[in-house]
Amino acid sequence: MTTREARGMPAAATEEEQVARYLTHNPEFFERHQPLLARLRLPHARSGATISLIERQVEVLRERHAALEEKLAEFVRVARANDAVAEKIQRFTRRLLRAPDRAAAIEQIEASLREDFDAFHSVLVLIAPAGALPEQRFVRRVAADDPNLKSFESLFANGKPRCGQARDTQREFLFPADGKDIGSVALIPLGEKGSVGLLALGSTDRDRFHPGMSTEFLARLGELISDALARP
Repeated sequence: MTTREARGMPAAATEEEQVARYLTHNPEFFERHQPLLARLRLPHARSGATISLIERQVEVLRERHAALEEKLAEFVRVARANDAVAEKIQRFTRRLLRAPDRAAAIEQIEASLREDFDAFHSVLVLIAPAGALPEQRFVRRVAADDPNLKSFESLFANGKPRCGQARDTQREFLFPADGKDIGSVALIPLGEKGSVGLLALGSTDRDRFHPGMSTEFLARLGELISDALARP
């Protein structure tokens, strides 16, 4: 009894391993035995009919080619999507650069989110003392100790955008008029650990903002907004 058989491995499996190992180390084997190569028949992957080894190799190459083409197409789709978002970020940046002061910057932020990013449900929550900024539909001013900020503590501690479903209390605070219609949200902390506040983007589509999506562009958006709000 061999060592492999003692370990419970069938003799047939051992022989197959030996044949595979031999052919791997002796690729010229079929060159020396071409009649054998012509007689080898393999089952077709889909039809079940037998085909030659060469036909099977061609079939495998075609499948690999199709898989590579699909990967390439996916790369192209992702690249085009990234280019589109990058262009929107550039337009957003130019809007902020042209704004002469903080109030004008806030107007441009709201307009760009609506016109360039199709974010029709958005709110800018700013941590600021009373009277620092006028109240608007887009802007919510809260004190640093506002109890409504408690539900965002983990977001601020992490310091990174978060996408997915919002808690009921968060939706009611952020979107009091249409919170029930909001299916998904993107929450973007502003400033170091949310020291400035947060930007919330809501959508009626439950899949628009999901946990698996990349948040790199959202983070860049947050950085631009934080810098724009730092001006007088």
